[in-house]
Amino acid sequence: MNWITNIVRPKIGSFLSRKDMPSNLWIKDPQSGEMVFHKDLEQNLWVVPSSGYHMKIGARARLTSFFDDGEFEEISNPETPVDPLKFRDERRYTDRLKDNKAKTKLDDAVLIGTGKVEGIAMTCAVQDFAFMGGSLGMAAGEAIIAAMETAIERKTPFVLYAASGGARMQEGILSLMQLPRTTVAVQMLKEAGLPYIVVLTNPTTGGVTASYAMLGDIHIAEPEALIGFAGPRVIEQTIREKMPEGFQRSEYLQEHGMVDMIVSRLDMRSTIARIVGILTKQPVNDNVTDVVETEIDGETGADAPDVDGTPEDAPMSDTEQDAPVEASSDAEKSAS
Repeated sequence: MNWITNIVRPKIGSFLSRKDMPSNLWIKDPQSGEMVFHKDLEQNLWVVPSSGYHMKIGARARLTSFFDDGEFEEISNPETPVDPLKFRDERRYTDRLKDNKAKTKLDDAVLIGTGKVEGIAMTCAVQDFAFMGGSLGMAAGEAIIAAMETAIERKTPFVLYAASGGARMQEGILSLMQLPRTTVAVQMLKEAGLPYIVVLTNPTTGGVTASYAMLGDIHIAEPEALIGFAGPRVIEQTIREKMPEGFQRSEYLQEHGMVDMIVSRLDMRSTIARIVGILTKQPVNDNVTDVVETEIDGETGADAPDVDGTPEDAPMSDTEQDAPVEASSDAEKSAS
């Protein structure tokens, strides 16, 4: 019976004592239900290879994939008061901030970087939806303004990746103040004659769409991104009507003239570089220039994107009451 004692039991023991496998090795595609290995998703910029579904991606990963060789200079966010209203609901606001900082390794919902994209110097700001739903508070507002001021100081085009549930309710009116403040910063950027390109990702809602996210010279959207002021569920409950299929998705907005083009995340970097090259008259790849010029030139008349420094009117709303609940997990629910 030695073979049972010496071989079978140790093998069974080692099997039972083996550490649990990580639960996030395989990720389910929300569209097709296919299970995708997480390494494959990371290498494909969190775009499902088979269906093309664009999953959420972190701010730092987005900047790394955007700049040449993944190298960029990170610009520190300005210091702002923490919890000026001493807000508390189910939890203290300071505790929520602490948890989100630990989870995302970010100071707030916005990360700023400067570097080169296909050899062209650019300044870029990215909103991370994982940080309290990408909500716009004082810190995020100051970061957006600082990013635009950095672009003006360094005379570089400015690129914004927007992803947000809107204004941060824990900061009340101090959050809503960021809408006009960031709009003024956009005006400064345009007066400096610098291109301002906005990439609308899933979701971009609330006060962000009532300010800087809709004031770009060129608006690009990722496929099937939810873009709007109030979410479709809120609108349906308000007007008691069923919205059209695909309402407030990128494709719907492009058909109605609110988005200039829809670009896959895999092609975003090269597309933005070519657009900036055209707008700043820098050398671009000849075999793709015509495609981008067609997209830009196709916007003519009153709805043409402004590329000469003239400010456009922001689609401001008289009230934020219909905006989605704009913090933490509630922001994601409102964007559904």
